[in-house]
Amino acid sequence: MLVAGATLSLIAPIAAQASETVNIEEMNGYASSQVKSSRLDSNTFINEVSEDIANLKGRVDGLEAKQNEFEAGSFSDTTTLDGKAIFSVGQAETEDDALDGKVQASYTYTMNLNTSFTGDDNLYTRIKSGNHSGYSVTKSAQNTYLSAGNGNADALKVDKIWYSTPVGENSTIWIGPKIENYYMHATTPSIYKPVLKAFTLGGNAAAYGASTSPGAGWAYNADNGFGLSTNFTSKSGNETGMLTDESATSWATQIGFTKPNYSVSAIINNKYNGWADTSYFTSDDGAVRPGDGSSTNIGLRAWWRPESTGTATPSISVGYDTSKTDAAGNDSTDAYFVGLNWQDIFSADDRIGIALGQPQKHEDDTVEPFLYEVYYEYKVNDSITVTPTIFGGNHANGDDEDTDMNGYVVNTTFKF
Repeated sequence: MLVAGATLSLIAPIAAQASETVNIEEMNGYASSQVKSSRLDSNTFINEVSEDIANLKGRVDGLEAKQNEFEAGSFSDTTTLDGKAIFSVGQAETEDDALDGKVQASYTYTMNLNTSFTGDDNLYTRIKSGNHSGYSVTKSAQNTYLSAGNGNADALKVDKIWYSTPVGENSTIWIGPKIENYYMHATTPSIYKPVLKAFTLGGNAAAYGASTSPGAGWAYNADNGFGLSTNFTSKSGNETGMLTDESATSWATQIGFTKPNYSVSAIINNKYNGWADTSYFTSDDGAVRPGDGSSTNIGLRAWWRPESTGTATPSISVGYDTSKTDAAGNDSTDAYFVGLNWQDIFSADDRIGIALGQPQKHEDDTVEPFLYEVYYEYKVNDSITVTPTIFGGNHANGDDEDTDMNGYVVNTTFKF
């Protein structure tokens, strides 16, 4: 718009000057009448031409100034933006009517900004919005929270922001006011792509469960595949201070080994001062944490994938968590997870997913909780995928009796 406006402003005065300086009809009249006039020489129009050139130069200078102003307000050359929008249509219901089975249509909109200042570092910002409610963003014993769920009530918010930079050849450090532990691990715990949030990270229970908080971390990745990391996040760190006795803190240390086709890892996550965020993959009793106490949580993870896709052999991800707290009567829980993915089976870039597991269960639970999902992801083109999913399981109701849950969702993802 600036260029177009400036161009028009250049053309208009030039056209006006042309009409004033050279009148075609008068020149024709002069030629036909053969009226003699004073002699024309090289200096006749020099003053007018000089004025036109000065006018033109001034306008070009103005245009360049406006262009520089526009470029100064644009993104840096080292900033990239990508994003996605996910439309979700689905429902979930239970025998005890804890979930009512009403069909809901919701969306989540995400933008990812990455900026580098040295070529190796990264300032990451995730901006997110959504209007999910009910089963898709409810932390409960039914474990129906969707990975695509977001309950920001249509408000666009900064969801994550942190800075990372390499230190030496093999180390990386992170620091940020909004980060979660698992972004700072040296080893990827699972390669299963989930629909339910419960199945992220090889089972989103006590060992890997986290919350967005102020934090920092360090990771070392050796050339032979060995990885070691340690990190912390402190809830309400800006109010109570990070790593204080008043701030709930999660400190996770992970060790692992990764090759192109497999990985194994172990993590110990010590949570202090009443940290409780285990509600994505847990029973009600398994989620109980001491109000101001601590817990020690250990997670084992492994994954393997075949040399090539398009075969009957899936990639396999497994996980096991155990947790001990200092709360009387609730001192031990455990959980397990198995996830399978097949790719390129019916068409290029499609995916089949099956996951199942036992949510984090208290040792005295009278009901054995269970959760599963089955989905097919179809890639319409490079930017759009459609993923119909069914899920279900069982859990204890308010009377500690076994009750069933089942549901479905169709996610349509638009990437840009």
